[in-house]
Amino acid sequence: MCGIAGWIDFERNLAQERATAWAMTDTMACRGPDDAGLWAGGHAALGHRRLAVIDPAHGRQPMHSTLPDGTSHVITFSGEIYNFRELRAELESQGHRFRTHCDTEVVLHGYTRWGRELVDRLNGMYAFAVWDEARQELLLVRDRMGVKPLYYHPTATGVLFGSEPKAVLAHPSLRRRVTAEGLCEVLDMVKTPGRTVFSGMREVLPGEMVTVGRSGVTRRRYWTLQAREHTDDLETTIATVRGLLTDTVRRQLVSDVPLCTLLSGGLDSSAVTALAAREGDWPVRTFSVDFSGAGTRFQPDAVRGNTDAPYVQEMVRHVAADHTEVVLDSADLAAPEVRAAVLGATDLPPAFWGDMWPSLYLFFRQVRQHCTVALSGEAADELFGGYRWFHRTAAIDAGTFPWLTAGSARYFGGRGLFDRKLLDKLDLPGYQRDRYAEARKEVPVLPGEDAREAELRRVTYLNLTRFVQTLLDRKDRMSMATGLEVRVPFCDHRLVDYVFNVPWAMKSFDGREKSLLRAAVRDLLPESVVTRVKTPYPATQDPVYERLLRDELAALLADNQAPVRELLDLGRARDLLRRPVGAVSQPYDRGSLELVLWMNTWLAEYGVSLEL
Repeated sequence: MCGIAGWIDFERNLAQERATAWAMTDTMACRGPDDAGLWAGGHAALGHRRLAVIDPAHGRQPMHSTLPDGTSHVITFSGEIYNFRELRAELESQGHRFRTHCDTEVVLHGYTRWGRELVDRLNGMYAFAVWDEARQELLLVRDRMGVKPLYYHPTATGVLFGSEPKAVLAHPSLRRRVTAEGLCEVLDMVKTPGRTVFSGMREVLPGEMVTVGRSGVTRRRYWTLQAREHTDDLETTIATVRGLLTDTVRRQLVSDVPLCTLLSGGLDSSAVTALAAREGDWPVRTFSVDFSGAGTRFQPDAVRGNTDAPYVQEMVRHVAADHTEVVLDSADLAAPEVRAAVLGATDLPPAFWGDMWPSLYLFFRQVRQHCTVALSGEAADELFGGYRWFHRTAAIDAGTFPWLTAGSARYFGGRGLFDRKLLDKLDLPGYQRDRYAEARKEVPVLPGEDAREAELRRVTYLNLTRFVQTLLDRKDRMSMATGLEVRVPFCDHRLVDYVFNVPWAMKSFDGREKSLLRAAVRDLLPESVVTRVKTPYPATQDPVYERLLRDELAALLADNQAPVRELLDLGRARDLLRRPVGAVSQPYDRGSLELVLWMNTWLAEYGVSLEL
């Protein structure tokens, strides 16, 4: 998987700046615990931290190639190319010779053969940088769905880049400035593509190439969602989805290190697990997560009608999996060292998802003790219409992001303890309206499409370009913080291209959520899993966890030097501490508490300068 970093400066000899380049690269150590490398020469310095998955004994990076005409290229690569074997065979037929068996070398040779048209041939999740010495240009590329992150910060004389903001921020020339717009991105669930919280820093868009040369920065999208007429009938559509998903899982099982699946007992992860069990020649290894005491404490809420454990066990029996259940304790979720690791992985206040951040980190840390690669069911809900807001007319017609409407918005709140004057100054409703208007203009249009079908296309587009990005970021940061590579078959661009254009009437043909996916994998799963209602990733309901957070808030309020105090309504914060903790603590009732604590630590640890 790996982490990359680099620095281009057209007015400096970066061979003499190796210490700074190493400092940037070393911030990616968690993403690549197995090896480190740096290439520096002339106006470029490229760094790499390696998590060895394909050809562990070889494939050190950055990789350098020189053609007979003297043309030289250097690459630093993060991710996986799932069709690298086919590309390698094609390149070998054209005279290319390889020193390793890894996919990075295939990308490097592919660039020398096809140039930027290489990206049209890639199937995978990736973020990479190629320095073209002859052109004196840097090329930054990100995969079509944005599974792998890539950030950059233009400078007066070049650019800084890295897999995570921390790699860029490690350069001594940068100030950690956050403007009102950046703070809005922290406090609202909008996830504007390309924008970051830190002033001057950008994120390479999914499906984008960014070129940096002496004349400046240019950007080009090589892939976006397109509206196309769907001509297949229902039976053909179901068969096509099954075929694409089968091929995708088969490709993503390629690994030279131990591999597993993440199993929740829901439709998405169970489909991936069942296909992995069928396509692999090994007893599939599976992992699930739960909380101590959940079996007796659990209470259904608006989105979680039952616990995962019974469905996980039935699925394990069904595919004869080698299964491990990871059970987490509330004290561990609130442990300072765990929360520090989470913040250090995100570089931002981990807003909205509450205890899911530390629970994912702890879960992945346990998985990593046994496996290096895991397959996940992420993105199926966004693609096939699994969330309730796909099925609520009020959410579809609300004129905003559907997850920020009544019935869902409380799960993405958390601003209740912030000062009202601050929130008025930020004008979050106005910011949300502007971002939604931008997003709506992007939605591809199919001429002659029924008005309702067009509205559901819009909702799907928003989910695939905004909402799922928050989930992919969360999974990437928490997995890579533990050195675990998580693959997401439902983000295969062939599957996304196809299903995006399936009419909603087909996607919900039996009146259920994700009807199309359910039909495509029904024969692989126990009936209980097939008919199970959508249930999100589990959250703790243990009141002990909330009490530990309240203790932290009380200490914060007693500290006059706490940087977040000036942003808060201190009266409301004290009122919260006076309210009794119930027998069951629901995650949506802890949102404001979680966000304030994360924000305070972020401001203190990252030396953030708020310029509002």
